[in-house]
Amino acid sequence: MSETRLLITLCTYNELENLERLIPALHEVAADADILVIDDNSPDGTGDLADTMAAADPRVRVLHRASKQGLGTAILAGFREAILLGYDHLINLDADFSHHPRYLPALRELMDSVDVGIGSRYVQGGGVVGWNWRRHLMSRGINFYARLLLGLPSRDNSGSFRCYRVARLAELDLDRFRARGYAFQEEILYRCRRIGCQFAETPIIFEDRRFGESKISWKESAAAIWVLFRLAIDRLFRVRVRRRD
Repeated sequence: MSETRLLITLCTYNELENLERLIPALHEVAADADILVIDDNSPDGTGDLADTMAAADPRVRVLHRASKQGLGTAILAGFREAILLGYDHLINLDADFSHHPRYLPALRELMDSVDVGIGSRYVQGGGVVGWNWRRHLMSRGINFYARLLLGLPSRDNSGSFRCYRVARLAELDLDRFRARGYAFQEEILYRCRRIGCQFAETPIIFEDRRFGESKISWKESAAAIWVLFRLAIDRLFRVRVRRRD
């Protein structure tokens, strides 16, 4: 029986201090995984560091993008690579240690029975460390809004710490995604749900980033609310989500 091929994607913009620590930590718990760093031309040299690490380890590759184009488009680029290269599973997580590598084994175990495994802050045993009340309010509000408008059964729809079955991602029309930024997290769950994917959640403790500054803003949240509203209209009219063969 062949081993499951796993790709871990890290979407980076100014994550120099985090990346040099994160990649070894990931390989401590998933030595079999390949890692793809998707860098949006970080001015702090993150892309150069990723190239150096890739030169020293064949399990690491780098995709350089010309500019900061949005988290959603970066994750989609990782999806396309996973589909093209025939991986079985894809794990995406934040590159700033907010999602600790120690949760990878539990996330992978979920994939024995589901199509999307979610590292969840909002199931029993999960939680958040280091947020102020505004961040809590923003996150809880977006999650409630997503469940209400998109019919999602999962509790944590706005986090990016997830494992996907690549064969199911290949069923989606990746050119039809609306979100370029953080609303991608809810949109991919909506589209996966539309094609019949099964979800499961495992608890994680989300820890605020070790180095650098958060890229979340109220402006980004407002854009996400608009995207989710448009997706709700798509849901109402059953707008196509599958790829045409």
